[in-house]
Amino acid sequence: MTAEKRQNAARGSSRLNGMTGFRVHPLHPALLAHVRATDVDTSGNLVEHLTGITGPLRCCLRSAREDEKVILFGYEPVLPGVSPYREIGAVYAHAEQCDGPAGEGYPEQWLDRPQVLRAYDKRGWIHPTTRVHDGTDPVREIEEILADPDVVEIHSRNIAYGCYMFSITRA
Repeated sequence: MTAEKRQNAARGSSRLNGMTGFRVHPLHPALLAHVRATDVDTSGNLVEHLTGITGPLRCCLRSAREDEKVILFGYEPVLPGVSPYREIGAVYAHAEQCDGPAGEGYPEQWLDRPQVLRAYDKRGWIHPTTRVHDGTDPVREIEEILADPDVVEIHSRNIAYGCYMFSITRA
């Protein structure tokens, strides 16, 4: 993490720990329980069981350790309304139930990770406030997007692969 990013993290540590006007949502525990129990994803494909992965876990919003058992499966993020923007993408989660994220704020371990912040309106259509952030101050970027009253939800996505990371709503 660069010095600038550390300064922003220090200034915004209360914001990172959930003291913001928004909530960050991991994958829903009931969905994860279903995928783990059936070993089948959204598309009916078998779940992949892996180790040695350090990718982002959508159950607890942190990066996996190489010694952890994880699953890789297709997930269709829920959108507001009936939307033509629905899509399915691969996500990682722990193979067994975990404690979930440390809080409802922006995942601190991912603070310096550039992401696409895809905003949606009440129809589930992509909103023009959608943007890419460079990891310098994602909390500020999210607050700016949510300042538009037409935005009802944001999905954070990986820049390179486009994978869904988590959703964000107003608190």
